[in-house]
Amino acid sequence: MESLALFMKRLFAALLALLCVSAWASPPTLTTLRAVHSLSNPEAKPRLPVDFEATVTYYDNDGKDLFVQDRDLAIYVFAKPGLHFVPGDRIRVRGKTDSDFRPDVLSDELTLVSHGPVPKSITVATFPQLIRPEMDCLRVTIRAKVRSADIVKDVKERNIYLNLLVDGGYIDATVLGQDASKLKDLLDADVEITGSVAGKFDSKMQLAGIMLEVPSLADVKILKAANFGLASLPITPMDQILGAYNVQDLTQRVRVRGTLTYYRPGNSVVLQEGTRSLWIRTQYEGPLHIGQLVDVTGFPDARDGYSTLTHSEITETRMAAPIAPVSAAWSQLTSGEHAFELVSVEGTVLVAVRGAAQDEYVLSHEGHLFSAIYRHPETDILPLLAMKRLAVGSNVLVTGICTLEYGANPLGAPVAFDVLVRTPDDIAMITGPSLLNVRNLVILVGALLAVVMVVGARGWILEYRMSRQTTRMAARIEAEADMERRRSRILEDINAGQELADILAQITDLVSFKLDGAPCWCQITNGQRYGNCPASLENLTLIREELSSRLGPLHGEIFAALKLPAAPDESALETLAMGARLAALAIETRSLYSDLIHRSEFDLLTDIHNRFSLDKRLETAIEAASYQSPVFGLIYIDLDNFKQVNDVYGHRIGDLYLQQAAHRMKHELRPGDMLARLGGDEFAVLVPMVRSRTDVQEIAARLERCFDSQFAIEGCLLHGSASVGIAIYPEDGTTKDGLLSAADAAMYVSKHTKPSVRYSN
Repeated sequence: MESLALFMKRLFAALLALLCVSAWASPPTLTTLRAVHSLSNPEAKPRLPVDFEATVTYYDNDGKDLFVQDRDLAIYVFAKPGLHFVPGDRIRVRGKTDSDFRPDVLSDELTLVSHGPVPKSITVATFPQLIRPEMDCLRVTIRAKVRSADIVKDVKERNIYLNLLVDGGYIDATVLGQDASKLKDLLDADVEITGSVAGKFDSKMQLAGIMLEVPSLADVKILKAANFGLASLPITPMDQILGAYNVQDLTQRVRVRGTLTYYRPGNSVVLQEGTRSLWIRTQYEGPLHIGQLVDVTGFPDARDGYSTLTHSEITETRMAAPIAPVSAAWSQLTSGEHAFELVSVEGTVLVAVRGAAQDEYVLSHEGHLFSAIYRHPETDILPLLAMKRLAVGSNVLVTGICTLEYGANPLGAPVAFDVLVRTPDDIAMITGPSLLNVRNLVILVGALLAVVMVVGARGWILEYRMSRQTTRMAARIEAEADMERRRSRILEDINAGQELADILAQITDLVSFKLDGAPCWCQITNGQRYGNCPASLENLTLIREELSSRLGPLHGEIFAALKLPAAPDESALETLAMGARLAALAIETRSLYSDLIHRSEFDLLTDIHNRFSLDKRLETAIEAASYQSPVFGLIYIDLDNFKQVNDVYGHRIGDLYLQQAAHRMKHELRPGDMLARLGGDEFAVLVPMVRSRTDVQEIAARLERCFDSQFAIEGCLLHGSASVGIAIYPEDGTTKDGLLSAADAAMYVSKHTKPSVRYSN
């Protein structure tokens, strides 16, 4: 009996100890909103249990956003849709803590307790007050001016979206509801709006702006309507819209420090410190080295969903703090968690394209596409290095800066990314193309056929069946080889700058060939159609694929019409997707080539012909005149006292003056005449098809008279004038240089008789 009693005591002690250990191991439940709010992010990350009551200030019944408040504290709760809570509901929140920008709650169960008054809002006056972390999730009232009001779609929801100007900056507001009848009344109105403060975050959960979550339009009160209606606004010429531009910027300069991971002189730098990174815009062009620790001062801004610095200045610290690239997969980079960080990623080369401003390598990783981009140096001194040659199918390791098209929402879907490399050496070859290709397969099949023919002693029937099987295999391989040859030829034509219409026709023929002759065509956004579009789609299954663009809106769509009673198989959709990728690549490459041609022949400031374009046209006119003996004229124009415009008003006014002067002179010319800017304030006009010097003099007089009226430029009135001189072919010269010299000399004679330019403000 004593031994049994001793055993029972020991068993009871062990159970008591086990219960104590279990109670010690389980974290206590947080029973107040204040207890959750007081946690730091590391403390909230283990997902502590919560069970507290609070009052609803905002709930999206179709989404998952729920804001609750208790006295002067508020918090965000991840909720389920369809609970029909309204502001003022007192609810019981049971769930677990989580950590994002600040601690919040993942709800397991939300229960309605009662309904009462909505917590009193805090009146907030300025943007700096809203951006403070302690205002997060609180119900506030602000006064603002409405800049835009629209119905927008976010995933499956459609709600009212307002852009508001408050003292010190811009914020956005989401208003639950789809009533568009009052939106026009809100434009440019002074309003009082009440809602819960929510942040706009980038992919690293860093604050990139302020969003106000508003329960309904009843929480938006118009204090002062706009002084005008949209229809009563006067029509402003497109080239004069900046006359209404007005900025009052009180943003303060800040200083950051980090390791330099990317540098493009006169354009941008990227700094990194641990997992924090920042894209910075600057005009600094001094010598910098990757891996250097630098200080940057600039003005904070939010662009494309990320925070950045603009108008930045750079100071070297003469210290090194190299950053090792983070090895990442496609799924990690497309989430945005490594935005603007130095990363390394493997990929298979699909195509390489040299553009006017950059080299682009399209790579495949984990079945997804991304691009490695090397931006050409912005210099006219050094020759452009040859593009790094990488065979299609090669496996490479790319090291560079991960850039996203737009600041990814950390709770949203994946977004497209590119890797910005610093030098061509940032793309390193791992392995060459696979030996398993079409050519080697054809050789292998041929060898097998020879062996079969030599040892074919198994009878006529077996040989006949084997022959048929081998013939089908050879036909399939030849078809795949032909497909690969066509695709390679298309890529070569894209790189060679062939006509877009021819390339798109080849692409539609390629898709049609792969789909056993099914009609295929491209519909481009400019209205052009290429390929074979049947007159009637009756008894045909139509499939389509968008021509996506990395640079902006869609380029169009590609279509195929299949003779199938049911939905098309996966191979048909993959073929059409391949055609869409090739067509989008051809359109974007052609656009880059056209832009380069335009820049070589037109002046970037005035958008008229440049000296190079005039020289070509003048040489062509002289060559044609040597056979046909016609007469043509050349007018040389110099703007009087233009240097004084720059000295008195600055180069911006000078540039606008040059643009208006070119615009006026262009409207004084005939359709066949050519106006060109030679440089600075000098212009020239090639006047073909004239009968005598009198015709040229008449045009020159019109050019002089077009300066009689004042130039109104940003509040300044300028009385300009120009000196002109003319030369006639072949009377004043028979060569390009001779005609230009004669017209220039005549202009200088005229210039000394002109009065000075007068200015007035």
